[in-house]
Amino acid sequence: MRRLASQMSESGARTLVIASPHNLRLRKHIGVVLSEYSSGAVSNHGHELAVRATCDKPLAMAIVDEAEECGSPVVGANYGAAPGPASDLPMDWGTLIPLSFFLREKKERKRIVIVTPARDIGLEECFRFGRAVAAVAERMRKRVAFVASADQAHAHLKSGPYGFSAQASRYDESVVEAVTTNNLRAILDLPRRLVDAAKPDSLWQMAMLAGVLDVVPMKSQLISYQVPTYYGMLCAGYVRES
Repeated sequence: MRRLASQMSESGARTLVIASPHNLRLRKHIGVVLSEYSSGAVSNHGHELAVRATCDKPLAMAIVDEAEECGSPVVGANYGAAPGPASDLPMDWGTLIPLSFFLREKKERKRIVIVTPARDIGLEECFRFGRAVAAVAERMRKRVAFVASADQAHAHLKSGPYGFSAQASRYDESVVEAVTTNNLRAILDLPRRLVDAAKPDSLWQMAMLAGVLDVVPMKSQLISYQVPTYYGMLCAGYVRES
């Protein structure tokens, strides 16, 4: 993650569009956070990690408009107040953990847009939404990085909360292959039974990233893949080809 953060800093990205599986869970809708800020904290073993970020509201609004025009099931969401400091949507851990690396250089003053995929819509919808994100960024000539935040299969360990399934390794192998061959769109064709058994968090956000890549071709780089516990963890970067 530190390596990715360094590459992101070098890219000159000013806004991070981050797709998290643990933010708003909107039935049959993709959410786009329209608040002015997002903040939160997580604690583990006596240590607390806190992040507060400014949202790129104009970009978020443009993404909603573009996605609506494309027919995507999208909804904008705010929290607290419409403008000002009280417009602060609570940040989930799927957003906070990556941003703790990517926003470390406070002098760069990056802004964020949080998007939240739904698992009860087709992957093609997530793919189409990703295309909309990329189209808006290109049209607005913004330096944007898209972050697909998620863990991979959650059924690697019998003692884990989701039990064990041999499909977990098969799912993760398929994702690693899609990344290393620079063919992320292949994940859209993964069998539903495989996905259901493997119990990943990653598929929907990666489908959005595949849509981004369909508009802006990039070269993939697998940085790491590990199974430290009951879920798999993959870290990869995509760099624009032109």
